[in-house]
Amino acid sequence: MEEVIIIGGGISGLATAYFLRKRGWSPLLLEAGAAPGGNLQSRQEEGYLRDMGPNSLMLKGRIVPEWLRELQLEGDIVEANPLAGRRYVLNRHRQPVALGPGVLFGGGLLSIRGRLRLLGEPFQPPHPTPDGEESIADFVRRRLGDEALTWLVDPFVSGVFAGNPARLSVQATLPRLAALEQDGGSLLRGALRARKKKLPGTPKTRLVSFREGLQVLPLRVANTLGDTLRCDTPVDQLAYSGDMWQVGSGNQTWQSKRLVLALPAGAAARLLAQTDATLARELDAIPYPAVGSLSIGFRRPQVEHPLDGFGMLIPRVMGLETLGVLFSSTLFPGRAPAGQVLLTAFIGGSQNVLAGRDDDDLLATVLREIGPLLGISGDPVFSRCRVWPKAIPQYEIGHLDRMKRIDTLSAGHPGLHFRANWQGGVALGDCIEQAWEFSQTADWQH
Repeated sequence: MEEVIIIGGGISGLATAYFLRKRGWSPLLLEAGAAPGGNLQSRQEEGYLRDMGPNSLMLKGRIVPEWLRELQLEGDIVEANPLAGRRYVLNRHRQPVALGPGVLFGGGLLSIRGRLRLLGEPFQPPHPTPDGEESIADFVRRRLGDEALTWLVDPFVSGVFAGNPARLSVQATLPRLAALEQDGGSLLRGALRARKKKLPGTPKTRLVSFREGLQVLPLRVANTLGDTLRCDTPVDQLAYSGDMWQVGSGNQTWQSKRLVLALPAGAAARLLAQTDATLARELDAIPYPAVGSLSIGFRRPQVEHPLDGFGMLIPRVMGLETLGVLFSSTLFPGRAPAGQVLLTAFIGGSQNVLAGRDDDDLLATVLREIGPLLGISGDPVFSRCRVWPKAIPQYEIGHLDRMKRIDTLSAGHPGLHFRANWQGGVALGDCIEQAWEFSQTADWQH
């Protein structure tokens, strides 16, 4: 009998196994794929280093930085270029403009009326009924106005979450933003209060990666776990019998009183379909749009834009399929050969359809759309495409209520737990912090 069985070797499962081991447990971690890490995949090809899933890790607070120290990864960290603080967004004239205070006074992004509406945010009344969920679109329109939604927030939501702000819940997707209004009555006053509450000595937020890409992280954790992790072990049988979870993969079987599903919601739903059809339906209802990640290399003279920033976001109102572009070789060193640049473009999301389209079609679409925006001439010297059919869970209106129903239903199955990015944050750092918190609060007895 195993003390704990964890199914899913993405970052959530790996971190959960690591932190449980640190607390004296002996978990068994089962991963279907040949390598751990889920969508944390990096490749070195033709002098280019590309990350096919997440491209950076935000270090904030103490948990994640301390974990990297424990993993002896500090020497592998590369800091983001200071220019990463500059973010471009496409304006109504199809020109990339840098976001910042100047957006209020020029750049062709907001009209005079839009700027005045934005400046009037502190004078807008708070939501009369703060309980419940509100869409990001309704929240932003109410507090900042239509133009701020169209030109500032919509491209952010599309580029970061691959989602539709009219469908995503602000309380679930951007809880800190919603909390600012609740705490201060307005976003500005809430931000000022939060700044005053910040404790002295709080570590500075840092945007980082690793010299050989983000896949270094799951590989290092896997090396630390040793025999705790078993790859190439797809679980195809799951049942609960005699106060034990029975787990099977082919002709191998294990049992444990404690089971952690560190899986995408749909995969967890399939495993639980025979055990609890209602719980499985709730999990399967969480939407995941497809997103294509395209790594595109050029000789530096081929690109007129200075690429002096994090990247460029594209408002949906422009009618383009490309969600945004990272200036990857600017963001971190060692991403492109000397004299060349690497761009990472994203296409798809909840407002576009990728089904049935091949890599060549996606590449042609992206090049046709971003070429004029960045002043690109000629064909790329390097290109690769990776499509994630189910990329990012969407925290749509009703997500928080769904989480409560899932908690209630899972409580009826002793020893069943979930740890995944469809709970409490999709960011890499969120997954790690949640795994740590889970390990600290697990009230099991040896």
